[in-house]
Amino acid sequence: MTAISPELQRKDAQLDERLRSAGRLLVAFSGGVDSSYLAFAAHRALGEASLAVTAVSPSYPSHHREAAEEVVAKFEIPHRFVSTDEMSSDDYRANRTDRCYHCKAELFEVLGELRGELGFEAVAYGVNVDDTGDFRPGHRAADEHGVLSPFLDVDLTKEEIRALSRAAGLPTADLPASACLASRLPYGTEVTAERLTQVEQGEERLRELGFRQMRLRHHGDVARVEIDPAEMPRALDPEMVQRMVAALKPLGFRYVALDLEGYRTGSLNEVIFVGRNQDGSLPGRSA
Repeated sequence: MTAISPELQRKDAQLDERLRSAGRLLVAFSGGVDSSYLAFAAHRALGEASLAVTAVSPSYPSHHREAAEEVVAKFEIPHRFVSTDEMSSDDYRANRTDRCYHCKAELFEVLGELRGELGFEAVAYGVNVDDTGDFRPGHRAADEHGVLSPFLDVDLTKEEIRALSRAAGLPTADLPASACLASRLPYGTEVTAERLTQVEQGEERLRELGFRQMRLRHHGDVARVEIDPAEMPRALDPEMVQRMVAALKPLGFRYVALDLEGYRTGSLNEVIFVGRNQDGSLPGRSA
C-alpha cells in the first residue's frame, strides 16, 4: 500500500466520519477518479448501507462504463445502473453555458427518486476543492437537490484523492481527467446523439493511436484535437499527423486541426466572462 501523509490520513478519517453520519447513502458514480474513491470510501464506512449508482445516457462514454464496472467488481461495491434522459430537455440540447446545470438536475432528480424508492437517506457526489475554481453550474443543481459533497466538507483536492486512491489500490488513481461527451461541443452548438457519437468514436481512435490525455472538440465539420503538452511531440510527427487525419475524417469531419496550446481542462469555457447573462446564455445572445 502506498504511504500517505499524516495530514491526508486525518482528512481521510474525517471523510469516514462524514460518510457514516450521512446514513444510508447513494453515491453518484461515473467511474472517474473522484467518484470511484467516493464509492470506495462510502462502502468502507457504510458497507451495504451504501450504493454506487451509474447514470447511463448518450453523453456517457462506454470506456467510463468499463472503468466503473472494473472498480465495483474488484472491491465488491454494491452497484446499479440507471438511465437519465437529459436529451429530452430543450434547455440541455440548446447547449448554453448552463448546460451542465440541466444535466446534473436530471441526474439528481433520478437519484432522488431512487433514494426514496430504496429507502436511502442521502445522495452524494464527488466534487472536490479544485472543481470550485472553474465554471461548473452543475454545483447549483446539487445544492438545489440537497446532494452532499463529502470531499468539500473535508477539504480534499484532486491530487489528494489520487494519492488516497493509490493507497487503496484503485485502478482509477492515475486516470486522465474525464468529463461527459457534451463538454466537447462549443456553447451554442446543439447537443445531438450524432455529434456525441462522433466525439466518442474520435477519442477512442485517438486512444488507439496511443494518446492518453486528449480531447476532441467538435466544431461542426472541424475536429479540433487537444493533446497533452507532454504528448505533443508525437502528435506533431508528420506520420502521426496523417494517421490522425485518416482516423478522424471518416467520422464525418471535413477538417482535422491540432490545437497548438494543447489539452487544458475546460477550454470551451474560455469564451465565458464575468458579464454572461444570468440564465447562462452567452453575452449578446438571447436564451
